[in-house]
Amino acid sequence: MTSSSLAHIIQGIPKTELHLHIEGSFEPELMFEIANRNNIALDYDSIESLKKAYKFNNLQEFLDIYYTGAQVLIHEQDFFDLTWAYLTKVHSQNVVHVEVFFDPQTHTDRGIEFDVVIKGIYRALEKAKAELNITYKLIMSYLRHLSEEEAFKTLESSVPFKEWIDGVGLDSSEMGNPPSKFINVFKASADHGYKLVAHAGEEGPSDYIWEALDLLNVERIDHGNRCLNDEKLVQRLLDENIALTLCPLSNLELKVIQKMEDHPLVEMLDKGILATIHSDDPAYFGGYMNENYYETAKALNLTKDHLMQLAINGFKASWLSSDEKEKHIEKVKSYFNLMN
Repeated sequence: MTSSSLAHIIQGIPKTELHLHIEGSFEPELMFEIANRNNIALDYDSIESLKKAYKFNNLQEFLDIYYTGAQVLIHEQDFFDLTWAYLTKVHSQNVVHVEVFFDPQTHTDRGIEFDVVIKGIYRALEKAKAELNITYKLIMSYLRHLSEEEAFKTLESSVPFKEWIDGVGLDSSEMGNPPSKFINVFKASADHGYKLVAHAGEEGPSDYIWEALDLLNVERIDHGNRCLNDEKLVQRLLDENIALTLCPLSNLELKVIQKMEDHPLVEMLDKGILATIHSDDPAYFGGYMNENYYETAKALNLTKDHLMQLAINGFKASWLSSDEKEKHIEKVKSYFNLMN
C-alpha cells in the first residue's frame, strides 16, 4: 500500500474511540483562546512555544503540563468548547462512537464544582449525538496519585449525575499507585451501577493488570502493553475476552516504546487478544484516531485484514448494545469487502 492509499483506507473505516481523555484533547490554540477569555496568563508566550513544550521523557513529565493546561478551564462553556472541539475533529475522521474519560479531580481540587465540569461535557456530547450522529459513553476517572478517600468524595459528587455517567476508570501516575489502592471505591462504584475499567501495565508491571482484574474487577484494561511479559496473564485475557485499549502514539511519546516498530500490537493480534487502537491524549501526543492507525500501520506493515480486525475489535470492546455492535461491525465488513 502507498502512503496515500493507506491514509485513504483509514479515513473511510467506521471507527470507535474507547481511550480518550477529554482534557488531553486540549489543543494549544483553544487553550490560548480560553485562557484569554478567562484572563489567565499561561507560562508560554505563544502557541508555538507551548507546542515546543510537548516533548516528554515519561508519563510524569506529560502529566505536569497536562495539569497546567487544565488550569484555564473554569466555566461550563469552557468544558463544552473543549469537548465539542474534540467531537468535531473525530467526526471528520469517521469516528462514530466514543467512550470519553474525564478527570473531575483535576478541576474540583482547584475549586471548580463537579456540576460545572460535567454539564459542559455532557452538553457537547448530546449535541454531537443529535447533529453529528456520534454515540457516546462517559467515563469518570479517579486520579491514582491521590488517595482513595479523595476518590470516594468524587464518587459522592457524581451520584446526582449517575444517569449521565456510564463507568469509572483509573488514570494518572501509574508507578507506585497500584490498582489495589482503590479496591473499596471501585466496589462502591460498581454498587452504584458504574462499569469498571482501569489503566494498567503501561509503565507499571503486569502485576498491576492482575490487580485490576482480580481486585478491581474491571472488564477492560486501558493500555496493558506489559501483558506479554506473562503467559498466564495472556491466557486470562483470552479466556475472559478482556479488551486492551492501546494508544501507540502515546506509547511512543512517553518512551513506553522506543520506536513504533517495537509496538506489540501485531503480536497481540496474532495471539488472539482483543487489542484496539486509540489516541489517549491526542493534542499532546501527535495525533487523533486516524494518525494512530496510520503510523502504526506504516511501522508494523499492517494488512487490510489487520485494519479490519482492529476496527471490529473496537466495536466488540465498546459498551454499545449487542445490536448496535453488530450493525457497526457489518458496516466495517462491508467497507472492506467493497475494496476486494
